[in-house]
Amino acid sequence: QEQLTESGGGLVQPGGSLRLSCAASGFTFRRKSMSWVRQAPGKALEYVSTISSDGVTTYYAPSVKGRFTISRDNAKNTLYLQMNALKTEDTAMYYCQMQNDRGQGTQVTVSS
Repeated sequence: QEQLTESGGGLVQPGGSLRLSCAASGFTFRRKSMSWVRQAPGKALEYVSTISSDGVTTYYAPSVKGRFTISRDNAKNTLYLQMNALKTEDTAMYYCQMQNDRGQGTQVTVSS
């Protein structure tokens, strides 16, 4: 059974940085593209970023491009999201996603 466990969220001031991690198990991680999505309170789920199975190709939503970096370590079955220059509008629950499966999420709050 696939399992995705996010961590690394927290409270950060505008302009700050956070690094999210997602530990994956129950499937062949190195063969799957992986994504990050987020959901702010009262809003719909929003796409953030995707990385190919080999880590070579990445995609970003326009709202985060140039500030966020997605990466992965296939030896550790772990997905990452480095978030820099955070804005208040980045406040949301962040989930890693593999096809239709998501973890429980990690909360990111950007506030002064």
